[in-house]
Amino acid sequence: MDKEILFITNTPPLKGKIKQRYSDFIVEEVTREGICEVQRYNKPLEKRNFEKMRIPEKPENKEHLILEMEKINTDTNTAIALISRGINTSKKRIGYAGLKDKRGITAQRISIYQPDIKKIENFGVKGIELRNPKWGERIELGELQGNNFTITIRDISETKEEIEKIVQQFVFECGGGIPNYFGNQRFGGKRQITHRVGKLLLLQDFKSAIELYLTETYEEEKPNLKNARINLAKTMDYSKALKEFPFEARTERAILNHLVQHPNDYANAFSVLPKKMRYLFTHAYQSYLFNKMIKERIKILGKKALTPQEGDILEEGEVTALLPGYESEFAKGIQGEIEQKILQEENMELKNFKVDRIAEISSQGSRKKISLKPQNMYLDKIGEDEFNEGKKYATIKFYLTKGNYATTIMQELIKEEIF
Repeated sequence: MDKEILFITNTPPLKGKIKQRYSDFIVEEVTREGICEVQRYNKPLEKRNFEKMRIPEKPENKEHLILEMEKINTDTNTAIALISRGINTSKKRIGYAGLKDKRGITAQRISIYQPDIKKIENFGVKGIELRNPKWGERIELGELQGNNFTITIRDISETKEEIEKIVQQFVFECGGGIPNYFGNQRFGGKRQITHRVGKLLLLQDFKSAIELYLTETYEEEKPNLKNARINLAKTMDYSKALKEFPFEARTERAILNHLVQHPNDYANAFSVLPKKMRYLFTHAYQSYLFNKMIKERIKILGKKALTPQEGDILEEGEVTALLPGYESEFAKGIQGEIEQKILQEENMELKNFKVDRIAEISSQGSRKKISLKPQNMYLDKIGEDEFNEGKKYATIKFYLTKGNYATTIMQELIKEEIF
């Protein structure tokens, strides 16, 4: 993400630590079936349920087993891969509505097509619980309404009264909306690479995209993986790299394996990744451009940035910005000028978003509201922080509709970037 973040609320920063502990970031998926609640990993070991799951008898007209999946410190793609291997079924048979954060405790529903009942009942992987089985229809990506968030900020120096005053004022100001930035997890978290790879793919520089994806490191990366990336950057020896990259680097190993078998076939190397993952690269680059457009609008319009101006394209009365694609049309007025300026700065054209060689990374384009308004937001509790002596913690709860980021809310509250 562009390092410069522009905030719009007037509250002083509530400085503290976000996601210091996994239980500080709880996400509960909301669908038409209701709330999928976190019930296990937020409890001490002695209070967790260890009863073996029993699968009900399958009705004749139902082929998909619906389960609640609760996970801790595991991203959704990794969890699905672990379940796939654990029950010996294809990942394509597993459906889910949305991706959830890695660092935290999250609960969501998944579906599995014609699973082996015994293997499901005996499934056991550290950090993942499957429960509440029933038979139903496949869960497709996007079939959620939103998510409930319970977020604890730690290491706060302010007094209880100061915390209450800041949060109450912040909740009030959020009612008018805050900049709807995409969160850093959209761009690969601390590695900040997904959007950069996406741009190279759209420019059809497949070799550079592959090399960047395989070799880019970040400071806190695990030493064995970091060293493997560094060695590959020096040698570009894919056979040697395949031996050095650790087993948990599944996507990198899949790409390396393809390149060992098909040297220089960089375009098709990305095709070994799951389809849902492949188009995330384009989405990440579109999101990066969207964030730049919001920042440019705030620079020009200041506090009026989120209110409609002449030439804006509105959705439900709210201003939108461009997620560029090959069929996109620019807004008029100031917003249209911003959208064209950002693409020019990036040396990109709308036609670049159509890639015939990897059709699934192409995008027609769309628009997204630039204002984010959390619902049912309130300060749940304040207490003495047992993990940071002499400091306090504050727990905040709120609901966001799908496609929006809790870290965007937290960044605006603490007035600094969150990875």
